[in-house]
Amino acid sequence: MTGSHCLNCNATVHSRFCPDCGQKSDTHRIVLKHFVMHDLLHGVWHIERGILFTIKEALVRPGQAAMDYISGKRIRYYNVFYLCLLLIGFTVLLSHFYESFETTHATKSNAQSEHIKNFFKDNLKFIVLSIVPMLAICGYLIFRRLKLNLAEHFIIAGIALLGKIFITMVGISINFADRWLPDFMGYVEAVFPFLILLWPVWVYTNASKGRYRFGGLLWRFIVFYLLFLFLMLVALIAVLFVLTGGEDINFK
Repeated sequence: MTGSHCLNCNATVHSRFCPDCGQKSDTHRIVLKHFVMHDLLHGVWHIERGILFTIKEALVRPGQAAMDYISGKRIRYYNVFYLCLLLIGFTVLLSHFYESFETTHATKSNAQSEHIKNFFKDNLKFIVLSIVPMLAICGYLIFRRLKLNLAEHFIIAGIALLGKIFITMVGISINFADRWLPDFMGYVEAVFPFLILLWPVWVYTNASKGRYRFGGLLWRFIVFYLLFLFLMLVALIAVLFVLTGGEDINFK
């Protein structure tokens, strides 16, 4: 922008940002030095810093981070759902490099089971993201003292899923050390499924800080997991019914 007018929309500007379109008032001609040092490196650093901060918050204080985001403190956070998709991609990439995921270990299966397996493989990101509405519904029905609407529980569920995906990615990465430390890594790897399974406990405990006593949290989490399991089974049965046309499922 030059003078007192926005170069993007030509609105009058009296501050660092255009009041109409939000573009910076110091926009200038693109030159090589500024492009490399500012537009490229500065932009990448800000994106990376937002990603790292969001991942750190999703691990260290996931529930409180979600509550902060819901309350309006959002500028430091990278979009949780975009980040989930990004980490899903990295996790799938890692799994392709790990020998236990190679097709040489696959067994011969019939056409029906191959169709089902291919569906889950081709729609992995949507299947993983479908965990979010299930967690959100469970949280909305059970943790009423948070006084959040269903959409706000989607944020907590998104943070919970982000932690689950990151832990999965770390677990797959650790698998590469099997050949050097097989005994030790066996114990380490056994921990990860429990971490992934119980991660929502940490998220909602952190989010509901001081609102429930231990007994209140305990029975709520029991109901939470039972309801989540029910929703998952209903969704799975519905998907399999559509894929098989209502026929008996045979994985042999």
